[in-house]
Amino acid sequence: MARSGASPVVRAEQFLWLTARVLEQRRFAFHFLDGGPDAVEAALNAYLGDDGGYGHALEPDLRGPVSQPLHTAHALRVLDEIGRCGDRRVERVCRYLTAISTADGALPALHPSLRGYPAAPWIPIVDDPPSDLLATGPVVGLLHRNAVWHAWLFRATDFCWAAVDALGQGAKTHPYEVQAAVAFLDGAPDRARAEAAAERIGRVVREQRLAVLDPEHLTEYPVPDGYAPGEHHFPHDYARNPDSVAAAWFTDAELERSLDFLAASQEEDGGWPIRWREWAPGTRLECRPMVTITALLTLRAYGRAV
Repeated sequence: MARSGASPVVRAEQFLWLTARVLEQRRFAFHFLDGGPDAVEAALNAYLGDDGGYGHALEPDLRGPVSQPLHTAHALRVLDEIGRCGDRRVERVCRYLTAISTADGALPALHPSLRGYPAAPWIPIVDDPPSDLLATGPVVGLLHRNAVWHAWLFRATDFCWAAVDALGQGAKTHPYEVQAAVAFLDGAPDRARAEAAAERIGRVVREQRLAVLDPEHLTEYPVPDGYAPGEHHFPHDYARNPDSVAAAWFTDAELERSLDFLAASQEEDGGWPIRWREWAPGTRLECRPMVTITALLTLRAYGRAV
């Protein structure tokens, strides 16, 4: 058991051994216990489908065995963090992405193959889904950051640029859309264009009050329509590390307050809470370890002792 006064990472370790899936346990071991990447990839492979995509509720809000874009985006993030987002692994993933892309060459949030399986009720399943920046942006950004070149990337990149250029232009955006834009811009090869787009989006975030800049006055910030009560976002949710284009959106004091709030959010059992809407008991159990690892990595990226 974690001893009284133990560090955040020791408290989190006990929480993860008690509650987490094997994948999150092995990710934690890789990042904080000198574990190797092979064990992480072995756990991730359990979610890999014959079509080259990932399924089996890798992203807990989508259940069932079928491959989905959001599952596959999560798998690429895991491969990226262990240094294996390249070679034949990604060639197979890109073939899957090509097969499920929309007419404009990008990804839908949900592929209709999910119909008949449980999923979060706020994610509609339609027969001809549109392209979605939330699904496409993080994938394209990661592949570019890892110097992956595949024919699928050309039209998908064009879609992301168009979606990012339109973001906040005459219509309200929302935090998850902004996060997807940041994930794309952090990896986009055209750095001058990415920085210019990020500067404009940062102004939108402040104008639309999409980031809580002072956690002591949390209730003064609006929650976007459709979000859970109290589902706020903070500077650290956009700028997961100081190298992100989103880090320039906030002053040092704003980032420090945000990180203070993140550190103080660790709960008594050692894990961090989820802030989005819960719709099934199992999803909360599976998501909290994921959120906990993200919190620890964010704090460490900013030089906070964990």
